[in-house]
Amino acid sequence: MRALTYHGTKDLRIDTVPDPVIEQPDDIVLRVTATAICGSDLHIYRGKIPMVDDGDILGHEFMGVVEDAGAGVSGIRKGDRVVIPFTISCGECFFCQLQQYACCETTNDGRGAILNRKDITPPAALFGYSGLYGGVPGGQAELVRVPKANVGPLVVPGSLSDEQVLFLSDILPTGYQAALNAEVGEGSTVAIFGAGPVGMMAAACCRMLGAERVFMVDQYPYRLDFAVQAYGVEPINFDDCDDPAGLIVERTGYRGVDACIEAVGFEAKGSVTENILTATKLEGSSGKALRQCIAATRRGGVISVAGVYAGFIHAFMFGDAFDKGLTFRMGQTHVQRYMTELLQFIEEGRLAPEAIITHRMKLADAPRAYEIFEEKQEDCRKVVLTP
Repeated sequence: MRALTYHGTKDLRIDTVPDPVIEQPDDIVLRVTATAICGSDLHIYRGKIPMVDDGDILGHEFMGVVEDAGAGVSGIRKGDRVVIPFTISCGECFFCQLQQYACCETTNDGRGAILNRKDITPPAALFGYSGLYGGVPGGQAELVRVPKANVGPLVVPGSLSDEQVLFLSDILPTGYQAALNAEVGEGSTVAIFGAGPVGMMAAACCRMLGAERVFMVDQYPYRLDFAVQAYGVEPINFDDCDDPAGLIVERTGYRGVDACIEAVGFEAKGSVTENILTATKLEGSSGKALRQCIAATRRGGVISVAGVYAGFIHAFMFGDAFDKGLTFRMGQTHVQRYMTELLQFIEEGRLAPEAIITHRMKLADAPRAYEIFEEKQEDCRKVVLTP
């Protein structure tokens, strides 16, 4: 089969690799019909994620048709059209029983990104995301083996197109969990930092949940313009405004928003000091977006972190967070927990995640697609690839 493989920083290639096969009774083999490039894939593309080996198959947002199923698979069968969650979860362990599927303690033989690990169990394995998360081949390929197929693949109705349901694999549940973690409800005021695909999905979910005002902070006018048109956000371009948090506080009667959703992550453009600390490996993440969230949130409010972070953070401003009595919620998304509910919202027309797609390309063109997405060329918001 053909698959997108990693060969170093910004060196991705379409290679011919062996077809996947059933290895465990609860495996399926999926013929991929659509796959997407996620913002977190760009961390790998830029060489920021350790334990990615030459030849690793990337991609964790994908769906397709079941080509083969192991003897232990129940609930789905050959020929079913399914969306695959990016987390691989057993459904039986302590955390899965709590519906904290991203914390599954049985599927990952890596260590995760944690530094001060002690002997704690690792998080769930992820598709296409380095040896830290199991080294499982990803879905930017013609075929993919899906482990734990009794706990994840969601059968989708033929009345919905691939594009309408593809983002159930990751970014839509991620945006939804971010909004739920932020306690968004009728009349809420929210600020979303980052107008990438997750930030867009968070905005859509905040509006669906009844948010009255949604501020969105980003540096790319074309993304902000779309968010204004699609989700009615109040845009703030941080290239034009040195202190977005200050402006948000001013516009909310000097109280601040009820919640901030941080959808930027560890590669946020930080200060000169942070750039130096990152380059010398003395910190792993920029704290600029988090500092802005702390400053923009009202006393007693919530900060919901959907962006990916790793390692140490400079100038976290923990004292400010304490003084304001803030609540923080964060972490990988428990995708399986939300997929069925979100599918219903799509069927009812309450969510239209496909609206963010700008580029539809063939899997064979994936290296170029990554370049377009990385460089923000052609006003790219989201790329969908078809084998």
